[in-house]
Amino acid sequence: MLRLTDFIIDCPDTMMLAAFYSEVTGRPVKEGSDENWAGIQFGEIELAFNAVAEYRAPQWPDSEHPKQFHLDFEVDDIEAEQSRVLALGATLQQDSIGPDGYGWRVYTDPVGHPFCLCRNHGVTWTDQGPIFPKRR
Repeated sequence: MLRLTDFIIDCPDTMMLAAFYSEVTGRPVKEGSDENWAGIQFGEIELAFNAVAEYRAPQWPDSEHPKQFHLDFEVDDIEAEQSRVLALGATLQQDSIGPDGYGWRVYTDPVGHPFCLCRNHGVTWTDQGPIFPKRR
């Protein structure tokens, strides 16, 4: 099982950018959004905003300041999916799996775009998409 769950945009102010896109799309900012992570749900996929210290805005089409995003894929078996994506040409960049087996691993695709395989404790899948446990 591999499902696209999030399209994440790095930014300096999550709530400001979430409010902007909420207005643009006519969809509400997700309950529980905060200054570190905010989101807007689109069926199974969340458009998410991630706070980044010392954010540098992209200057399209200037390659000195390229676009910034990454994809998150929720997986049932992170080891099996890792083997599969590595065989397809991905490169492991960072392992943030905890001793309980939950967390994420950051990879880059064959041309350097980042993406994550995630295993989130307590995620339940429904026909409407994932239901994540409440953040504390």
